[in-house]
Amino acid sequence: MKIFALMVTVLMFASCVKNKNFQNAENTSAAAANMFEVKEVVQANNYSYLRVAEKGGEKWVAVSKQEINVGDVYYYEGSLQMNQFHSKDLDRTFDVIFFLNQISKTPIVAVGMGAMGGSAGAMGGGMPAHAGKVNVDQNSAVKLEKSSEEISVAQIFANRADYEGKEIEIRGVVVKVNKEVMGKNWIHIQDGTNDNANFDLTVTSLDLAEVDDEVTFKGKIILNKDFGAGYFYEVIMEEAKIVTVKKAITAM
Repeated sequence: MKIFALMVTVLMFASCVKNKNFQNAENTSAAAANMFEVKEVVQANNYSYLRVAEKGGEKWVAVSKQEINVGDVYYYEGSLQMNQFHSKDLDRTFDVIFFLNQISKTPIVAVGMGAMGGSAGAMGGGMPAHAGKVNVDQNSAVKLEKSSEEISVAQIFANRADYEGKEIEIRGVVVKVNKEVMGKNWIHIQDGTNDNANFDLTVTSLDLAEVDDEVTFKGKIILNKDFGAGYFYEVIMEEAKIVTVKKAITAM
């Protein structure tokens, strides 16, 4: 019986070692699968654009601006494909480009994609500006008086199904701006109303406003918009244009 028990123990140990080695091999293989060599570097204001070789092919990727050299080899985690992406900094349109969540010179093992920019250490600063969905606190100083004909942020969230796919106008105060991310500006507005902790409306637009501006946007309400890589919005206004803007008064 002692000999039998010893044999069982040895077999169990060997099985554990085999499984562990298999898991390590899987992790190493997964990391190696997301690996590229830098062939060209083009620096812009916020991004480093890289032409890279991966699995025998070439493609363009973008990461937060950092020191990168031709010939460097990187592993990466999380990517967001953009088609016909136009970089204003470069005045160049990429047919296809991938915005990467995380890059590292060492293999990235067992790291979930999460929201873009969640692994800033490996990225060397994380994706700039609007890297993944941004949570914004309610600004208690924002309290707009609106007429009965005007739509409020709370109304949009409370009656979202009624507004889905419709083009509407809404007036609010800009509380956060992220410029030129994925070819558009991401602007957060509030008006002092609140529906079940929903008080901030994200607006994407080619137009630009600044924090504390009072702006009326006209755009389309989209529900459950998933851009990928952490960009998920239950309610968002897209293709918005500025109708009116009251510029914030700043101290000299």
